[in-house]
Amino acid sequence: MGRHFEVRAAAMAKTANAKAKVYSRYSKEILVAAKNGDPDPDMNQTLKKAIERAKANNVPADVIKRAIEKAKSSADESYSSARYEGFGQGAGSTIIIDCLTDNANRTIANLRACFNKSHSKLGVGGSVSFGYEHLGVIVIQYEDEEAMMDAMIEADIDLHDIEIEEGYMTITVEPTQLDDAKTVVENLIPDVKFEVLEDKMVPNETVTLEGEDLELFKRLLTLLDDVDDVQNVYHNVENA
Repeated sequence: MGRHFEVRAAAMAKTANAKAKVYSRYSKEILVAAKNGDPDPDMNQTLKKAIERAKANNVPADVIKRAIEKAKSSADESYSSARYEGFGQGAGSTIIIDCLTDNANRTIANLRACFNKSHSKLGVGGSVSFGYEHLGVIVIQYEDEEAMMDAMIEADIDLHDIEIEEGYMTITVEPTQLDDAKTVVENLIPDVKFEVLEDKMVPNETVTLEGEDLELFKRLLTLLDDVDDVQNVYHNVENA
């Protein structure tokens, strides 16, 4: 099935709830970028890139505009990023949770509740992430591997891998070159639709769970999805 199974799964499972989560995630990222610099994207490269990625992930223009206007207002929200790592039920299941929060105590309390209710265990920093690779990931519907590889090499993109399955191409690059790789794809395929465009933690190895272990892991994912502070969840369970 390939080591990038989760990104293709994400591309094909865009439910209404998933879309709402994506909108919320990018709203926070844009808000933070605007508050930490100039709210004008022409003067703030971090904000500009956050907006470009939001648009590529089909976040509506009014959602982006509201986030920027909120940053310009007197709203005193101050968000900080935090990463948490843990272990699910069964042999070898691991999970990484990235959060953006204005109240770290609330966030950790909510995460602990999720882990307790699913009989899982929070770990310490570094206990899980060593088994993952930080990559820039692009998923599109495209199958000409040779053309894509030539375009990436010509643009001096540090290409990790290109993988094609069921009409979907997964391109992995250095996360610092994700925006440059996006430009390469757009030049090659002018009307391209990005199914996934983000930097992700991709597991080096995956596991398969069964029975109660699988149900408990799925419960953990569902509970985490309901935590507002959670921005991204990465795991190594292939069938969850």
